Amino acid sequence: MKSPLMPFSKIVFILLCCFALMPSTLFGESVKEYVKITKAGADRIPLVLRSVDVEGSKDAQYAKGIDKVIKNGLAFTGLFAILNSPMNLISGGELYQTGKRQINFPALSSVGAEVYAGGVLKRKGKTLHMDMEVYDALTGKLLMRKLYEGNREDTRSLGHRFCDDLVRLFTGKPSIFGSKIAYVSRRNGKKEIYLADYDGYGEVPVTSTGGLALTPALSSDGRQLAYLTYTRGRPDLQIKDLSRKTVVSVTRKGVKIDPAWRNGSMELATTFSFDGNQEIYLVRKSGSIVRRLTRDRGIDLSPSFSPDGRYMSFVSSRHGSPQVFIMDLNSGTTKRLTFDGKYNTQPAWSPVNDKIAFTTMQKNGEIDIFIVNADGTGLKQLTYRARQNEAPSWSPDGTMIVFSSSRGGASKLYVMNADGRNQRSLKLAGEQMQPCWSSFR
Repeated sequence: MKSPLMPFSKIVFILLCCFALMPSTLFGESVKEYVKITKAGADRIPLVLRSVDVEGSKDAQYAKGIDKVIKNGLAFTGLFAILNSPMNLISGGELYQTGKRQINFPALSSVGAEVYAGGVLKRKGKTLHMDMEVYDALTGKLLMRKLYEGNREDTRSLGHRFCDDLVRLFTGKPSIFGSKIAYVSRRNGKKEIYLADYDGYGEVPVTSTGGLALTPALSSDGRQLAYLTYTRGRPDLQIKDLSRKTVVSVTRKGVKIDPAWRNGSMELATTFSFDGNQEIYLVRKSGSIVRRLTRDRGIDLSPSFSPDGRYMSFVSSRHGSPQVFIMDLNSGTTKRLTFDGKYNTQPAWSPVNDKIAFTTMQKNGEIDIFIVNADGTGLKQLTYRARQNEAPSWSPDGTMIVFSSSRGGASKLYVMNADGRNQRSLKLAGEQMQPCWSSFR
């Protein structure tokens, strides 16, 4: 079942710049259409990222913080190869006035840059003003110029807003910046659900059951969190409104497993066994049942929905061993998706396309993550020889996957690009498992 990782072919980035239609904080001329085709096999955009310039020494601490946020954020995406800035980058003009300083484009070309980004930071009272500009280093064309304003205590948000715009510039899609990851963390022998930024920053507890909370699932708008608790000695489905702090408990008898929200709705699917068999049901956020989705003598669980909410992938033992199936919720027809391997589970449908990630138990006992197209083609293995890799969940832009792995001993959260590249730990405290990356920002 293993196959070598295939190199990327041509990557085409198409920009339809519509910045002229945005508020007055966006100004300067930008190209109407920007098309970049990298060489075959290339996978990152060579970028010179100049440190934000400041005229006053008292503002240097803010610029330093923003520089770190921007550099770490762009590196996290895997989209850019960040190059060292040449010494003579600004060759004249007004250093502290974007649009009026002369950029040495030949110097940029000498270090292999294709894109240049830099800016100027000024502080007025408690507000920071960051004027950023982005150029095509090969042609000297201005691609973007924008003024960002924010509280001086929130340099992280200020830096991420620029990162988001830069990623949109080259992909045409919203980025991961501003998204959240919910997950289970074991500390002091207890498992509770936590919430953190896309990179593990700003971790906060969401549940305090004092015992066991599992399988967190965030709704499309990020306001609802569904999960399981075992505080009364049996599994109960909890649906928590994160803004109002209210909780609905679904206490039907029997098994309750794997809640998952249907995209674009306030409905979720989960497995119940109160009718004698483990079947998947569609449930409102109030806890009431909309309808039963599966009808088979095998065990059905682990639902995940297509971006438009029409299709549902799930796991079933109806043919013997656990395999991934897809159901058309309009017609009720079901087809089997996975055929290779005897134990395929935990499907996760990308929020932006027809790719499904899932886990497979290998013959050597290791668990690895694969992706496959919704029509069954394009099967690809993403993790190799790294012990147990489980519970894949897609980033909101479909470019990355978060998962848990025991490759270092204890179970930890890792992220990787959607093709398996750039696997690294989020470096959170304790043990983590069962991540759910939000589809909202």
